[in-house]
Amino acid sequence: MSWLYLVVAIVLEVGGTTSMKLSEGFTRLFPSVLVFILYGLSLGALTLTLKRIDVSVAYAVWSGLGTALIAVVGILWFRESAGVLKIISLGLIIIGVIGLNLGTRLH
Repeated sequence: MSWLYLVVAIVLEVGGTTSMKLSEGFTRLFPSVLVFILYGLSLGALTLTLKRIDVSVAYAVWSGLGTALIAVVGILWFRESAGVLKIISLGLIIIGVIGLNLGTRLH
């Protein structure tokens, strides 16, 4: 169940960050309100995750995959550039998150 909470926390965090972009510097009401709601729910789900998953792994997965997913959202939805270095860097983030998770399991 903790991994499900973590996935929910990641999705909510990506939604919060997307809302941050859509809020246009907190000048649009609905996306601005969504930023706080989605981030609050994300942190709540992350807190529930920490009952069973080590903080080093949970936070790395939450921040790393959240970063990778929001970069993909930026590329696909907001038409941000997708250069080779950016794609390689996203791959390295994902590899790092997997490595942290495997390192904890092997320990």
